[in-house]
Amino acid sequence: MKKEITGVMVYYYEVCKRKLWYFYNEIQMEQGNENVEIGKVLDEETYKRDKKHINIDNIINIDFIRSKGILHEVKKSNKIEEASILQVKYYLYFLHKKGVTNIKGKIDYPLLKQSVDIELNEEDIVNIEQILNNINEIVYKTIPPKLEKKRICKSCAYYDLCFI
Repeated sequence: MKKEITGVMVYYYEVCKRKLWYFYNEIQMEQGNENVEIGKVLDEETYKRDKKHINIDNIINIDFIRSKGILHEVKKSNKIEEASILQVKYYLYFLHKKGVTNIKGKIDYPLLKQSVDIELNEEDIVNIEQILNNINEIVYKTIPPKLEKKRICKSCAYYDLCFI
């Protein structure tokens, strides 16, 4: 059964195609992972005054939206910033396709006390549409993509599945 592509899937596409395949095919390894647990606590303990987890069509889940049309994504670290930027641009793209065009994005790193502003342009739209096609090609294969060893592998929830 075909599933809609979520923001997490777009994020995983940038991080690791193999992780994307596992996630899409409901092979879950996040339970009990220290980094995932830290992210959950960070989510619970920051930006408490904001209405959080805005779910749209069970496809995108925005951490929160503040006035002036800025959607926020909260991240623990900027180590995989390109993936975070792509995820926020996907949210902006998704909303753009729904007719919401006067919105911008922001990635917040509360532990670093930093943020990054994100906007969607025409080049991003073309890029995201290609990425969505690529994701569909990856997730419908019968086996996961070939293992690509990266620096981030050791902190990944799927490490044991890939390396042991």
